[in-house]
Amino acid sequence: MTATDRMSTHVRHLRGLTVVTALMITAGLALTFFYAPLDAEQGFVQKIFYIHVPLAIVSLVGFCLGGVYGIGYLRTGKRVWDMRSYCAIHMSLIFSVAGLLAGSIWAKASWGHWWVWSDPTLVSYLIVILLYCTYQPMRFSIEDPERQARYAAVFSIVAGAFVPINFIIVNLSSEYLHPRVLNLEGGAMPGSMKLAFYTSLIAVALLFATLMKYEMAAKELRIETRRLRRRLLGDDAGPLGRTASPS
Repeated sequence: MTATDRMSTHVRHLRGLTVVTALMITAGLALTFFYAPLDAEQGFVQKIFYIHVPLAIVSLVGFCLGGVYGIGYLRTGKRVWDMRSYCAIHMSLIFSVAGLLAGSIWAKASWGHWWVWSDPTLVSYLIVILLYCTYQPMRFSIEDPERQARYAAVFSIVAGAFVPINFIIVNLSSEYLHPRVLNLEGGAMPGSMKLAFYTSLIAVALLFATLMKYEMAAKELRIETRRLRRRLLGDDAGPLGRTASPS
């Protein structure tokens, strides 16, 4: 399959996926602000839960997905798996930073502080983000594309395995200061809150998938354009140069 064919597979259903994502986001916001009741203790500020928690969940799942794609690259050696791993981790970083900012706003409203170092949930989430912040610098430091892809795959697998381990350790901790609305059993939310939460979660997951597909399509187009340019210009096109992105 050529790069053009692979790019076509990314963009084929993007229009429909984009429409569905937009509708789900609209539904999630409508349910959050106009249907879900106010929390008895936190009031209106609890509404950020429907944004912060889905962002956090989807970003952590995305990090693990990057590890799964990394395994696919090591098994097959196909560049498309490296591309998927890169885009999944890149998009997860964006979502995790957004989730961290939303969590800080929630913390300020609930505790009166933007950050509380004694809370294991916030600190462990920050550790995961800082770990993955080293991903792109690591890739950029390796000039050879094949070595870069192999090292990145190993990183994504090890870091991806750390994410659920970190989650389990935090949930086994006995000192909980983080405001709890949802737990592993589903929490004590009424049906209206659960509907708003799960709709928002699906909406954020669809947004992640849509943006990831757009990024993959854009990178495939850039790679194909670069390949065609070098074929036309030959050596006059100059070296590709070092990049953190798959090439």
